[in-house]
Amino acid sequence: MSSPTGGESCGKVRSKTPISAVLDNIGGKRGTVGRTVVSTSPSSKTGSTRSGKPLVIVESPAKAKTIAGFLGSGFVVESSIGHIRDLPRSAADIPEALKGQAWAKLGVDVDHGFTPLYVVANEKKAHVAKLKALVKEAGELYLATDEDREGESIAWHLLEVLKPKVPVKRMVFHEITKSAIQRAVEESRDLDRALVDAQECRRILDRLYGYEVSPVLWKKIMPGLSAGRVQSVATRLIVERERARMKFRSAGYWDLTGVFATKVEETFSATMVGLNGVRLATGKDFGADGVMVSNASVVALDQSRAETLVEQLRGVQFTVRSMEEKPYRRSPYAPFMTSTLQQEAGRKLRFSSQRTMSVAQRLYENGFITYMRTDSTSLSDTALTAARTQVVQLYGKDYLPDAPRLYTKKVKNAQEAHEAIRPAGEAFRTPAEVERVLNHDEFKLYELIWMRTVASQMNDARGTSAQVRLGARTTHNDDVEFSASGKVITFPGFLRAYVEGTDDPEAELEDRETRLPQLVVEDPLRADQLHADGHTTQPPARYTEASLVKALEDLGVGRPSTYASIISTVQNRGYVWKKGSALIPSYTAFAVIGLLEQHFADLVDYAFTARMEDDLDAIANGDAQATPWLTRFYFGGDDMVGGAIPAKPLVGGPRPGLKSMVNDRLGEIDAAEINTISLGEDAQGREIVVRPGRYGPYVKRGDETASIPEDLPPDELTVERASEFLAAPKSDRVVGNDPQTGMPIFAKAGRFGPYVQLGNVELLTAQMPEPVQEFTVKGLPKKPKKAEAPKPRTASLFSTMTVEAVTLDQALQLLTLPRVVGVDPVSGDEVVASNGKFGPYLRKGSDSRSLVAEEQLLSMTLDEALAIYALPKTFGRRSAAPKPPLATFGDDPVSGKPIVMKEGRFGLYVTDGTTNASLRRGDDPETVTAERVQELLAERRIKDATDPGKTVKRGGGTRTAAKKAPAKKSAVRKAPVTTARTVAKGASKVAKSAKSAKSAKLSSKSAKSARPKLSSK
Repeated sequence: MSSPTGGESCGKVRSKTPISAVLDNIGGKRGTVGRTVVSTSPSSKTGSTRSGKPLVIVESPAKAKTIAGFLGSGFVVESSIGHIRDLPRSAADIPEALKGQAWAKLGVDVDHGFTPLYVVANEKKAHVAKLKALVKEAGELYLATDEDREGESIAWHLLEVLKPKVPVKRMVFHEITKSAIQRAVEESRDLDRALVDAQECRRILDRLYGYEVSPVLWKKIMPGLSAGRVQSVATRLIVERERARMKFRSAGYWDLTGVFATKVEETFSATMVGLNGVRLATGKDFGADGVMVSNASVVALDQSRAETLVEQLRGVQFTVRSMEEKPYRRSPYAPFMTSTLQQEAGRKLRFSSQRTMSVAQRLYENGFITYMRTDSTSLSDTALTAARTQVVQLYGKDYLPDAPRLYTKKVKNAQEAHEAIRPAGEAFRTPAEVERVLNHDEFKLYELIWMRTVASQMNDARGTSAQVRLGARTTHNDDVEFSASGKVITFPGFLRAYVEGTDDPEAELEDRETRLPQLVVEDPLRADQLHADGHTTQPPARYTEASLVKALEDLGVGRPSTYASIISTVQNRGYVWKKGSALIPSYTAFAVIGLLEQHFADLVDYAFTARMEDDLDAIANGDAQATPWLTRFYFGGDDMVGGAIPAKPLVGGPRPGLKSMVNDRLGEIDAAEINTISLGEDAQGREIVVRPGRYGPYVKRGDETASIPEDLPPDELTVERASEFLAAPKSDRVVGNDPQTGMPIFAKAGRFGPYVQLGNVELLTAQMPEPVQEFTVKGLPKKPKKAEAPKPRTASLFSTMTVEAVTLDQALQLLTLPRVVGVDPVSGDEVVASNGKFGPYLRKGSDSRSLVAEEQLLSMTLDEALAIYALPKTFGRRSAAPKPPLATFGDDPVSGKPIVMKEGRFGLYVTDGTTNASLRRGDDPETVTAERVQELLAERRIKDATDPGKTVKRGGGTRTAAKKAPAKKSAVRKAPVTTARTVAKGASKVAKSAKSAKSAKLSSKSAKSARPKLSSK
């Protein structure tokens, strides 16, 4: 059967796909992982060699620096700084020869075997030129990128762009230690073409998904939105959890708790579990609608009944009815893989997934831990020996099992067989040994990894668990039964080293010991305390980053190594925001998921997305081919994502492909319906809905609308709350009439804050005089000029004023601003008091000075203004009196400096004096914790570190990140050095002199030569 693209048959065992066709030029055979290869370059087959030093290329500069120290002066180590090329990001990246092609903007020629268009970004061209020069001087080339799909793909792109004429070796390692690097040099392998195929197929798939579906969101919801294969599924999980919370109706139930004493005065606590032989209801007996699921076998106590039982049990003797003991044993947890590391760092250290991976990356690159993107829980023989040695050294032989513990469990769609994440080296460094060389975040994460690894090779925790039932009869002859449970740890085993956390910070660790006194059946007990406890059922907990990672992993959706970037993306896109550690969806997310569920159900179906991961794994294993798979996905076929899993019987013919789904269904989508989320009906039976808007969400009832706070969680927006917003005074309040013009003065709430306005466009237009008809010299009437719409006069309210309370006198005073305070007798310039974007200030000519309080604008005299100008001028916010911090949070664990909260021109922010981080939506300045502000600062540092060239705040001033100090001027002017920045700016902006222009021309020519040549396909 021929494909719709006109390519090769989908039924062939191995088609010559464009990806594989390019790979064929590299040499070697598929399936040669682990085989030592002298070279994979074509020239090496003819025996060509050079005398230059071997060149090793890794991804990051930090890794290059560490590896260079291990290899010594006999090697040249350079980084690729990540990917050196990718699909075009915009039309500007598309080569001129292809800009007329319809598929070029997509970056994938879907009609000719899904051939990708890879381009070298402007900022990478200078670096690629540098790598080419190094390759020319090298005797052989080692590609030492990470041994996963992305690393394999980077190595392939390096070969494609650099076109080495020297022997090429694929060098892989899982830890950056001297012995591991030396071993990797000696034991090379061929490029794994199956891994490259799988990664390139994944990249093309994500491009097709995003570029085809995202425009639908732009047209039907709002511009700037995006859809993604895993991103949209993650957002759906969060939206569905919020929907469940919105539908939830709380229910109440009561029970009794007491403190009981034995005859030897030992006490313990117990909770009532039964009444007259029937079990007491608990939260699990109620449904989400607040109604008891099963009321036949349980009894629900209300407050009155519970308090009555307390009174009826006073002075009554209890007895032990049953006592059950059984052995307790708990095995240690498996070593960390990527997903469990993110989960546990989130629970124990309150790290976001992005923060965890950034810190782990630094630990790996500096040789402290093994590779941190892994789906495996196994440990190498070296690691097992190191861990067992430390168990004996630190805890004794009693804690060491007779044989090493082996962990082979992997996630559903695990990729390469890496080790688990563990301390690097043949002998583990203890946390005490590395504490002085690591910063706070690095040390805490290393300590967590070390504890988990060592604990995994320790003996089980052993003990006994017990459950006791006690009961009595009330004065009204009702039979009540209480229960208590306990656990005694007789041998702590691995718990000496590590106890796992939970998602609920209020929950006790299940491994915590709870002791009960020695009890025997029929022992009498005295109730020292009895009280009735009321409980309410709780809605399902919102996802945290840790629990979302676990949910995605359990569903088999996405790659664990990408979860951090996915969670970051959904927050940056405005689909999700954080309140504390909880992930809350925006109303935009509700609209996006509603559209996808109704019209592209498969694309956000959990099982469907997991099957796609299975198929991509089949491609990585060489069991399926990329082009036939992409053909079925994009153009449709018997099984839309077939290959690895047998297709289910289809009803109504073959599945449609992504292309037809987007093109055929666009007209079916009702934008108004998609953007409407119903809240219910008010007391008068009128429906109230909420909609996402360009300027924020709002509620609507008939023709009435009202804005709602953006930081209000959806489950808290009830019909009653929405009715309050609709009933609130509208923003256009008439304060009174201007005594001079007679026009009304309005108080309004605008996008940039509340303000007052004199008149409106309609009133001002009505007062405009009729235009005078003009004629040409020949007496013909001239075409009347289009009159400009008049702009009403406005003035911002002071921070102490509100739209509802501002008075006419205050409004008239505000409308006098900007106010001429007087004239400087020396310069003759007017001194004007104005309220600007960054607060109140004085302006005299081109000289401005900030004021401390807004009230000064109305009361400032000329003498006071001149006194301010007589003082030495300071710059920025220092020109006004510094404001005291709003809150303090102790010392920052990274910088060691005190963290304070301040109010800046763009809102509230926290700072340690070096790094500034704005409070985000959902962060309450009254309740924000020290852990949260530390997280904000950590994420700010990560962003600054990964965004070179960005201007960032530093110590009250500004500087450009990763920018070196300017060199001293010399007598002889040198030609400018070509960098990624100068290439990106263009040759015409490099310099003004002829010599610089000539250098820029040469730089442009060099950058042009770095572009990959397009194949004939």
